[in-house]
Amino acid sequence: MLDDMIDHLEHLREQPVWQPMPAAARANFRAEPPLEGSDLAVVYEEFRQYILPYGSGNLHPGFMGWVQGAGTAEGMLAEMLAATLNANCGGRDHAAIEVERQIAGWARRIFGFPEGASGLFVTGTSMANFSALIVARTAILGAQCQREGVAASGARLTAYVSAAAHGSVQRAMELAGLGADALRRVATDHAHRIDMAALREAVAADRAAGSTPFLVIGNAGTVDTGAIDDLAGLAAFAAAERLWFHVDGALGALAVLAPALKPRFDGIERADSLAFDFHKWGQVPYDAGFLLVRDGEAHRTAFASPAAYLRRETRGLAAGSPWPCDFGPDLSRGFRALKTWFTLKVHGLHRLGAAIAESCALAQYLARRIAAEPRLELMAPVALNVVCFRYRAADADDVNTAIVRDLHEAGVAAPSTTMLDGRLAIRACLVNHRTERRDVDALLDAVLRLGAADRAVPALAERSAGT
Repeated sequence: MLDDMIDHLEHLREQPVWQPMPAAARANFRAEPPLEGSDLAVVYEEFRQYILPYGSGNLHPGFMGWVQGAGTAEGMLAEMLAATLNANCGGRDHAAIEVERQIAGWARRIFGFPEGASGLFVTGTSMANFSALIVARTAILGAQCQREGVAASGARLTAYVSAAAHGSVQRAMELAGLGADALRRVATDHAHRIDMAALREAVAADRAAGSTPFLVIGNAGTVDTGAIDDLAGLAAFAAAERLWFHVDGALGALAVLAPALKPRFDGIERADSLAFDFHKWGQVPYDAGFLLVRDGEAHRTAFASPAAYLRRETRGLAAGSPWPCDFGPDLSRGFRALKTWFTLKVHGLHRLGAAIAESCALAQYLARRIAAEPRLELMAPVALNVVCFRYRAADADDVNTAIVRDLHEAGVAAPSTTMLDGRLAIRACLVNHRTERRDVDALLDAVLRLGAADRAVPALAERSAGT
């Protein structure tokens, strides 16, 4: 298995980026549960035949769709080691907890957070955003809100984020019991950043109406275009208005590892909380989301829930308090820290930063090629690693939708789509450390061919098979 997976990673370019799963393969997963066991070799052969060829494609250098990292061989091996240990990282006194604490310390240094800041691995930024909202809610209402509920306070809490924010922010408001209507989606400027004047007006209007503004969220790279909000301006505004300042850094926060890019994120070090993912630009295998909270005690207050069966001791296996479960909703937690630890130690922050800078350089190269091609239109400024463009046509939305579908099915490249100002755009998000200029060229060449023909999939499929 190990040899095969190393070979799989080595020969990614010889494979399609993605291919649809045939009905016969899909039918294999409709079988009844096994009553008797099978030989490991037999089950592994099923994996090779029905699962391995039909992945999402994010390992491949031609994957340029959603914001997904490509992983590394070192991370894969570390995942095997973590599974061998089978550690429950909810708490207690063992080495896996120390690894997670070390990663938290490294994260504090990377982002300029103080020593008293807390850090926690979670599934991803969606969970980190939700957890940060819970901490902010508890900080404004007090710990009694955990017993009495939000309604008992009588406060109408309101939160603020740009219209370009990720959907997980609204979901977090819903899950926290505050409601989607309490989230103010503030207008953006021409570069898709939050409009600071509109934000000030929204907060002032809510205060005048008797609401209690409590949270403002900045984007360290929006999901649609990669736009970076004025984080320093948001930090100053939040301090003046006594608001909790959270940063959603899922797409771009780790770009601070690239010296040339770091100044664009000035102010991120002043956040009260920061959500980001090691499994994106950090190239750690899924999943490895992370939450940093400036005030570690506020973080702990929001989640700690003592129980007799979780009694803490000063000696023995039950020592080592506080435990990770005191900082989040999960008691059973996997050893996410090990694959992150291996990735950071094997490659180092400088090498990861260089790979991030290369992603952004490729995005600028793609943007220049689009600007030089009359048949293509650049749809938004390129702030980081996201390039939104489309093929010019009378029925452009339909044409570009078809282009992306054909690209996927041909296995040549895998961009995604989004809507900008009511118009559909092809969205190329360059995160994969394996992606090179030839992959960007292949994407654009294919877009131009498909845009000029009704159905060019067979020709593209032939070309893909020959590369």
